[in-house]
Amino acid sequence: MLQSPRTYLPAAGRDWSLPLYDPIVTLLGGNAARRVLLEQAALRQGHRVLDIGCGTGTLAALIKRLHPDIEVVGLDPDPKALARARRKAARAAVSIPFNQGFGDELPYPDASFDRVFSSFMFHHLPTGETGRTLSEVRRVLKSSGSLHMLDFEGPEDGVHGFLARLLRSSHRLKDNSAGRVLSLMSQAGFADPKKVGRQRVLFGRIAYYRASVASSEAGTA
Repeated sequence: MLQSPRTYLPAAGRDWSLPLYDPIVTLLGGNAARRVLLEQAALRQGHRVLDIGCGTGTLAALIKRLHPDIEVVGLDPDPKALARARRKAARAAVSIPFNQGFGDELPYPDASFDRVFSSFMFHHLPTGETGRTLSEVRRVLKSSGSLHMLDFEGPEDGVHGFLARLLRSSHRLKDNSAGRVLSLMSQAGFADPKKVGRQRVLFGRIAYYRASVASSEAGTA
């Protein structure tokens, strides 16, 4: 019996609005927020990183431009967004493999990445997939690896603004409170999950999270 294909929420909320996604995010400060996320990750030469829910590839391309000696992989379920990501990488003359797939079924071996990034993606996930996605992220991280996440704050943490409404996903933000995100990270087996920052931008409030595979005490023992 054939299984129905899995559904997903496109990067821009609707396929027709995908061409507007990059210029709007840039205009409203999303790219500057991503640069802060990269600064928090302490990337080093030889690292291998995964951008999960990479969308049109902006963050992946930025990492590769700033750190050409780092291997970057992008993953997203949306073939239209991935097509744009591949064109963006070609224009920037950087080599990035972009794979089609879902976060709760990562097509990578255990302990194969030093860093995993998630940028404005987590709130897109249906409730049943959030925990499985975090467990998969932990699985593919090395023992010294860490997850670095940027997303809209939930209604308990702040008011979501224009972009969240534009992307027609604000109804998903009700489960995006810091307490719930940190709890899910702990349940997935991460050590020391933390909300490491928050910021007010033109499209609302965003939060930064970090979670490590091993605790800081273990790393300094």
